[in-house]
Amino acid sequence: MVELRKRKTPPPAPVRPAKKKAAAKPAPSKAAKVKEAVVAKVEAVKEAVVPTNGAKKASPVTGAPAVGDIIDLATFGGEIETHEGAKTTLKALVEESKGGVVLFTYPKASTPGCTTQACLFRDSYTPLTDTGFQIYGLSSDSPKANTTFKAKQNLPYTLLCDPSATLIKAIGLQKAPKGTKRGVFVIDKEGKVLAAETGGPAATVDVVKKLVSGEGTAPAEVAKEKEDVDLAKTASEVADTAAKLDG
Repeated sequence: MVELRKRKTPPPAPVRPAKKKAAAKPAPSKAAKVKEAVVAKVEAVKEAVVPTNGAKKASPVTGAPAVGDIIDLATFGGEIETHEGAKTTLKALVEESKGGVVLFTYPKASTPGCTTQACLFRDSYTPLTDTGFQIYGLSSDSPKANTTFKAKQNLPYTLLCDPSATLIKAIGLQKAPKGTKRGVFVIDKEGKVLAAETGGPAATVDVVKKLVSGEGTAPAEVAKEKEDVDLAKTASEVADTAAKLDG
């Protein structure tokens, strides 16, 4: 008889070790979340107080320079011309002046409101220019229209023509989609903006009267200084809070 041999039982398959689960990251604590928010706030305030490029920010509404800003006049506003047809720029006008330039803007020559405004500046021309300011009317009218306007109203100052509205837009007094807002823009010899606002015929003259008398500059500068101090104070307070959380 043939003897049957029993087959050996195969050894069990090796058991693979279970993969280790990655340790779960602990959820950020409430203090850490607050600290992160505070740090972000500090950076935002710092950026508002001191812009990264060292230049003052333009008006968020119009993109135009605001009171207290210093303009680089080299390329500002493009080329315009006088009512006589002579080409010029704001830079040239500032350089020719003794103390700075006053630009009052008007929508259309020889219309009632614009005539009132031009005549108010005419009647106050001597006291307004005694401190060295040079006054100019600025509109998108043609040289011919402004020449007629000047002669008819006997205006003692030059009228500037800006048909393409490059300067009118640069100072923030262009009306969308087309046109010119009535307003006033004043800049000194160093390129610092002393006034930039819209207003009625009498209001635009009053702005310059206050500047000439010394009443208009201080409030604007004080308001700007107060804003800078408030921002700096906020940055300091937020930084203190961040330091306490860190400790």
